[in-house]
Amino acid sequence: MTDKVKDATNLSTSISRLARTLSPGNVTGALDRSLARLSANQPEDVEVQRLRWFWLDGVFATISSSFYGSFVALFAVAYGATNAQIGQLTAVASLCGLIALVPGAQAIKLLGGRRKAVVLGSGMIARVALLGWVLLPFLLRNPGAAILAIIAVNAVITFANNFANPAWTAIVADIVPREIRGRFFSHRNIGANLPALLVVPLAGWLIQIGNRPGAPFAGYQLVFALAFASGVVATFAYSRINDPAPSDQGRQRQRLGEVSQIIRSAPGFLSLVAVTLIWNLGAQMTGPFLNVYLVSNLGATTAMVGWTSAASTLAALLTQRWLGRWVDRRGNIWVQGALSFTIVGIPLAWMVATAPWHVLIINAIAGILWTGHALASFNLLLDLAPEKARAEANAIFQLVIAGSATIAPMVSGYLADALGFKPMFALSAAMRVVGALAFVWWVARPASRGAHGSHLPADRTD
Repeated sequence: MTDKVKDATNLSTSISRLARTLSPGNVTGALDRSLARLSANQPEDVEVQRLRWFWLDGVFATISSSFYGSFVALFAVAYGATNAQIGQLTAVASLCGLIALVPGAQAIKLLGGRRKAVVLGSGMIARVALLGWVLLPFLLRNPGAAILAIIAVNAVITFANNFANPAWTAIVADIVPREIRGRFFSHRNIGANLPALLVVPLAGWLIQIGNRPGAPFAGYQLVFALAFASGVVATFAYSRINDPAPSDQGRQRQRLGEVSQIIRSAPGFLSLVAVTLIWNLGAQMTGPFLNVYLVSNLGATTAMVGWTSAASTLAALLTQRWLGRWVDRRGNIWVQGALSFTIVGIPLAWMVATAPWHVLIINAIAGILWTGHALASFNLLLDLAPEKARAEANAIFQLVIAGSATIAPMVSGYLADALGFKPMFALSAAMRVVGALAFVWWVARPASRGAHGSHLPADRTD
């Protein structure tokens, strides 16, 4: 009896120690210390707290999107959607996202703050919309109507996220110091991708075992509900960020002519916008269809889709710190240019894949390339966007992305139905080559000559 009592006491003590170690205060304290070490100078407490809440928002927002992002198209396919309808799924959402950007930039002024615009858009509307997919099988029995509803919910989510994007980007530029952006975002992405590494395969597995003859969409409903729950946590974290902008900044109004003049005075930004249009036309031709191709042409299950997505996440996770240091050392322009030419090979690799396990390798390589490209391109946007009209400039940038994401999937969806997927992959690769060459000619070449003036980051070319 005495030994049993000692064992019980030791177990209780161990549990208590673990609970204290994992208490919110200890966890946030460790996170704060880790974030503070990213800067060569000791940041103020309020600056570290902003980084902490932004970091936590990124983690839970990524968990939320990981539960559903890879499976929305497959949800539509389960109702009998065609390739053209899958193209419409992305195109309609992108069109709504395009429409949302200008109101999103203006909402900063109307709502009296950047954080309020973000919380309203991506924090509330987008996450509540996820419940539409959860309830869909209960409300609609007709497959055609259900597919339209899936497209509509996806459009609402994209509208809300893009509505928040101008304010979100403007806040990021103020709370993350330029000199640590590469390291911070690699740190943040590691924290976000580590749970995502488990969430995506888990979601695929839950869909596979949850769907059954009596409830063929129950697995999808479960993962959409989990996406909503984790999204609520992300919204709470973001709502705690102390926006460093002066309290009256959100109410300052600039006339359209003034904003236009400011943006025209930043030629580096305008060049980046033009390049982004070409590049995204190529990338968006294949992006919405990859998992559909994986299932319909290569014979993968939803669980396998989860594992192939996890391969990309794992590769990005293992190389994240190195990529962040590489971007900080080599410079945003050099890294984006080099990786743009390398990424051309991804759709070509999909053309020769004949089994799902081939996609594991392709996605692992793509995860590394796209992570480095995203780090460099986002930092470059922050550097080149004019400071006095950053929200409006970002709205223009996102308009271009949304416009290309509206046009390209519509075209490629009909192309896939008419000719098959492989011609679509080839055309995507060709467009990416054009985009990479345009980046060298319109962004990198003028930068090397100092043509972009004060808006050019001091990239190293050694």
